[in-house]
Amino acid sequence: MDQQPPDVEEDDCLSEYHHLFCPDLLQDKVAFITGGGSGIGFRIAEIFMRHGCHTVIVSRSLPRVSTAAGKLVAATGRRCLPLSMDVRVPSAVMAAVDQALKEFGKIDILINCAAGNFLCPASALSFNAFKTVVDIDTIGTFNVSRVLYEKFFRDHGGVIVNITATLSMRGQVLQLHAGAAKAAVDAMTRHLAVEWGPQNIRVNSLAPGPISGTEGMRRLGGPQDSLKLKCLSNPAQRLGNKTEIAHSVLYLASPLASYVSGIVLVVDGGSWMTFPNDINQLVEFKSSSAKL
Repeated sequence: MDQQPPDVEEDDCLSEYHHLFCPDLLQDKVAFITGGGSGIGFRIAEIFMRHGCHTVIVSRSLPRVSTAAGKLVAATGRRCLPLSMDVRVPSAVMAAVDQALKEFGKIDILINCAAGNFLCPASALSFNAFKTVVDIDTIGTFNVSRVLYEKFFRDHGGVIVNITATLSMRGQVLQLHAGAAKAAVDAMTRHLAVEWGPQNIRVNSLAPGPISGTEGMRRLGGPQDSLKLKCLSNPAQRLGNKTEIAHSVLYLASPLASYVSGIVLVVDGGSWMTFPNDINQLVEFKSSSAKL
């Protein structure tokens, strides 16, 4: 059995594992990472920076990304530009990309990691709640990809990695909104890989499974005892961690994957095939999320 890579639960940096990183893999590349202020996006930024990359991390909350950028710079010695941006607003995306290009002169990699989710039966899901998730996950991914294509990738090439999910692979209870939104992003990945490939742009999706130490797991994982039982049904018999996801994104974004485009890389320890899908939750679940 492979040894589980190191991780920390909160949004802090890995301090004692410098020997695991190759500073030349993304040497002097620049990555634009939405949702980079916390969770998986934060860990992706850190792993990229430890491999020689500079980053732009964006979120709606400027204090959050500013705090995160301070940690990342202190831990890695690379440059990190924090920006406030709502992926749903094209004008805000254009302004943020312009600011990033002014700061670094280029953007080599785009990681679309911004997302919104909650648990809710389809029958209780409000029209606005469904639209909000699609606006963030699907339309937000298109907005940022389209702006970066127009402003830099079309003439210089680039790499896009979309962080999606395995929800739509079998139909997950209480997750119609997120499953539909992420399935649309996976379709977008394939279309863009075909249309933009001639401009030397690679586009891939990465679909994580249940990941410890994330806001998503805290909000969606359920009671601790129930979560432990679910983990035992996973072929790996554990949750994944943010470092494992970041390493997989690193592969897709790096020259190691130079001939890889249009795929959905599932990183979940085999969870999507065995993770319990409890229909009884529909009866027991009481949702207040439909007011979103």
